[in-house]
Amino acid sequence: MDAPSRRTLLTGAAAGLATVAGCAKYGEPKATPPPAPADTVLGTTEDIPVGGGKIFAPQQVVVTQPVQGTFKAFSSICTHQSCPVASVASGTINCDCHGSKYSIKDGSVVNGPAPRPLPPKQIKISGDAITLT
Repeated sequence: MDAPSRRTLLTGAAAGLATVAGCAKYGEPKATPPPAPADTVLGTTEDIPVGGGKIFAPQQVVVTQPVQGTFKAFSSICTHQSCPVASVASGTINCDCHGSKYSIKDGSVVNGPAPRPLPPKQIKISGDAITLT
């Protein structure tokens, strides 16, 4: 068997480098826009169903009401690969990218592949207004 030519070796090396370069960013979190400034009015307490929640996409926040009168807020960016969460239903905050689910009570992971809970956000309830602080 003859040794491969220089051209064959260079072509193979270039193809290998192109393949590796294409995989280099796989698994890295997606870039997300900066979060909303503090003291942003999100909505009213009437907007948030008991046992559910509402996603405020521009502010990257999801507000939940696990029980009547108790409001929680979390980042709406999934901790798996930085996809925005898509819905709040059946007691969970749901990311459609890879199926992660988080508890509306504390943002903890109910179903992976998310590696960490959703980070909490600070909100203030004043009358019926919900403000991101």
